[in-house]
Amino acid sequence: MSALKEQKLAERNIPGMNRHERFGEVQHAENAGETLKRIITYFAQEKATVICMLTVVVFGTLCGVYAPSLQSNAIDIIAGTKEGSLLKTLIFMITAYLLYSGSQLLQGLFGAKLSQGIVKRMREELFGKIVDLPIRYLDTHSHGDVMSRMTNDIENISTTVSQSLPSLFSGVLTIVGTVSIMLWYCWQLALLSCATVILTLLATKILSGKVRKFSRRRQMLLGQLGGTVEEMISGYRTVVAYNHQDVTTENFCEIADSLTKAGIKTDIFSGIMGPIMNCIGNIGFVIIAAFGGYFSAHGLISVGVISAFIVYAKQFSRPINEIAQIYGQLQTAVAGAERVFIVLDEANEDKTGKEFAQGKDMTVRFQNVRFSYEPEHLVIHDFTLKVPSGRKVALVGATGSGKTTIVNLLMRFYDIESGKILINDQDIMDISRDSLRKNVAIVLQDTVLFSDTVRHNLKYGNENASDAQIQKAMEMSRCMDMMQKLPHGYDTFLTGAGENISQGQRQLLAIARAFVADPKILILDEATSNVDTRTEKAIQDAMQLIMRNRTSIVIAHRLSTIRDSDLIVVMDHGKIVESGSHEELLERRGKYYDLYMTQYAGCAI
Repeated sequence: MSALKEQKLAERNIPGMNRHERFGEVQHAENAGETLKRIITYFAQEKATVICMLTVVVFGTLCGVYAPSLQSNAIDIIAGTKEGSLLKTLIFMITAYLLYSGSQLLQGLFGAKLSQGIVKRMREELFGKIVDLPIRYLDTHSHGDVMSRMTNDIENISTTVSQSLPSLFSGVLTIVGTVSIMLWYCWQLALLSCATVILTLLATKILSGKVRKFSRRRQMLLGQLGGTVEEMISGYRTVVAYNHQDVTTENFCEIADSLTKAGIKTDIFSGIMGPIMNCIGNIGFVIIAAFGGYFSAHGLISVGVISAFIVYAKQFSRPINEIAQIYGQLQTAVAGAERVFIVLDEANEDKTGKEFAQGKDMTVRFQNVRFSYEPEHLVIHDFTLKVPSGRKVALVGATGSGKTTIVNLLMRFYDIESGKILINDQDIMDISRDSLRKNVAIVLQDTVLFSDTVRHNLKYGNENASDAQIQKAMEMSRCMDMMQKLPHGYDTFLTGAGENISQGQRQLLAIARAFVADPKILILDEATSNVDTRTEKAIQDAMQLIMRNRTSIVIAHRLSTIRDSDLIVVMDHGKIVESGSHEELLERRGKYYDLYMTQYAGCAI
């Protein structure tokens, strides 16, 4: 196991860190106002759609507010208390209701278009941010939780924008328009009807706090659940091999139970708003019926006005009920947006720096390098090493000795704390990461291929590679036999990032990909750990060709693979304890000798 992997495992159990913090769930939801302001900036970029939607909302609200007054007139005409054409009034009333229904349809269409535009931009920004995040961030955060922010949290925002916001805008305008008409008809009855608003606001304030609290917790637990599932699926063979199905299921059920409880509480407090608002609305109807009849008996209003007031009271209570229910959805959306913005606010990987100056000399020098993944826990101690240009240097040592960490520092996956790393007398801290990595190719112990064709995977490090270059790389990496067995050759699609080929074949393709990149510096981190002995020997012969006159750093546990190295460096606890050729180190009978004898006890040296 590499030092980086050990560090990752250790970070999952850092003393003093609770489970939520290990999943990166530091709560930043207290400032909902700032989050809403940031969400509004996305609306500003969809001005045309917003304007169209608002226009439709305003027009539909006017039709909805005007229709009950026409109904009032029709009733008064029928009752004989008002003169006018009943047929004409009915036609206008029907037209107003039809226009209102049509506006509701357009409102939904514009809302859907607006939500997809906003969510598309938000997803693009979040994905672009994830691509530019430092390696340290992704090493210390649950991958499932990061994916949950991309999917679940943004989906909640999409649902709210497409369904809730148009209803919110329409509801606010309906309330304003309805109250205005009610005051114009009879201000006394209007004030009595609006008395129920106090009860509505009080209920909303109490319930909204509960909804916000549990919706945030539900989103957090949903991210944890996604992380747990992702880890279980990616490591399923390990789970089964160690008979940890019950433990894994227990951990999953623990999180799922907490998620269920949070979800139930969120739905209860969010769903209870509707019935409470309906109850308050019914109280309003009683007030209108009682006082409306009294005012009508004393000649203040007509029967038609009482009818209009009943409709307006329903129109008045309906948007309040909707807003109360929407508030719960808004809380969930804001909680999701806050989680997205937390990632967006992370610092990008620093890409500044000078271009790497090309030259024949590709000597790599480590000078008194010190590094730690966590403060006060040094992993690399005053590491000093020279890798001559065009030579092959091997790093060996026990698990956790810091070999892979050295490679991480050379690639600037992490930055050193002190000391210098020089390539061609250029400090890599002054070189941009992009420029540095264009000149270095790495084959990792954990092979990574992508769900694409074999050809595109091979050209990943060199998009301009010709077919001849690819063919040569495949021959050098001894992949031609494998290629002939693939159903479509170079156009064979690797499903599941290479799950349809063996682990050894994936590693061969990774080595071939490094050959296609034709780097100035080549790093091989246990590059042959998943191939058989015969294939390993063939790859070793091929590597001699590609590493000829090329600066190479090889990390290996199997010492037989690095016997021909120009220099073998033995590491222990982040320090160099020995260095020399294979024969020299065996003669010293030191740490290297112990490692060699451990692997080849009983074999002739």
